[in-house]
Amino acid sequence: MATIQERKSADGKTKYRVIVRMKGCAPQSATFERKTDAKKWAQDTESVIRDGRHFKTVESKKHTLREMVDRYIENVLPLKPKTYQNQKMQLEWWADAIGYHLLSDVTPALIAECRDKLLSETTYRKKQRSPATVVRYLAAISHVFTVAVNEWGWIEHSPVSKVKKPTEARGRVRFLDDDERAVLLDACKESVNPFLYVIVVLAITTGMRQGEILKLKWKDVDLVRSCAVLHETKNGERRTVPIPQFAAQFLIELSKVRRIDTPLVFPGKKDPKKPIDIRNMWDDAVAKAKIEDFRFHDLRHTAASYLAMNGATLAEIAEVLGHKTLQMVKRYAHLSDAHTAGVVERMSNKIFG
Repeated sequence: MATIQERKSADGKTKYRVIVRMKGCAPQSATFERKTDAKKWAQDTESVIRDGRHFKTVESKKHTLREMVDRYIENVLPLKPKTYQNQKMQLEWWADAIGYHLLSDVTPALIAECRDKLLSETTYRKKQRSPATVVRYLAAISHVFTVAVNEWGWIEHSPVSKVKKPTEARGRVRFLDDDERAVLLDACKESVNPFLYVIVVLAITTGMRQGEILKLKWKDVDLVRSCAVLHETKNGERRTVPIPQFAAQFLIELSKVRRIDTPLVFPGKKDPKKPIDIRNMWDDAVAKAKIEDFRFHDLRHTAASYLAMNGATLAEIAEVLGHKTLQMVKRYAHLSDAHTAGVVERMSNKIFG
């Protein structure tokens, strides 16, 4: 039951204090300048308590966003080992930005403000985040709220669900032309670490991701059949990747001088139990080759583009790259147009002479 008390403040203004008392629940109170607002709040509060939603409302006033994130990192994130490091970094950003807020005070407007900040601020590498990266930050905190709603009962609704995601740019297709490929490979050959050249050759010839190459273990490389079995892929499915003889020959040579204290094909120098860190040597090679706007992941686009230009179908490209659907490889369709035209022309000539 609700009671509304009319009060005069020190400045002479009239205010209305409403108190809701219901069995089994602590009294709830609030003050309003308009009586109609007080009545509406009383009705809404009584409805929430009757529907059993009051517990969540109270819980959201007990916990901060940082508490929610910390619990998620401790109890939920370890169940996602493949994305642990990236998501932990993303969630810590949210905790640092608005972690002091009670969950009851985290609104869609606040999340949207953070979204805009993510888009506008520069990272420690002096770069701005792409819309796609910001979408992943939103996805990370969204799942935390989902768990807090469905499993912990800390909050009634996720404020992230009402926030518009940034529009992601269409997937780029940046690949090496013949001249760029030649100078980049020459620069990699001159690297202080001989692994870099082999790693780049593998990326161009197989389309494997950087992480997939660096995590390769000798037990997963079949030098007789010239293939590698990838156990940890982005889509979670194991796949076998054919390795052309040109690239396989380098692996054969490496196998003759492999370290016996590590199962990795490309171990780190200081800690052989961890994969080599190629970031600096890769950046040096790209700079030396004077190639602009090119990332390591673009070697994967290079492999796919070469496949398309040499007659591979979209289905074949998807199989090589490990994509479940054709959606991700449609960006290469225009590169195979000439091949498709050639097929049609040959068919026509055969039929009509």
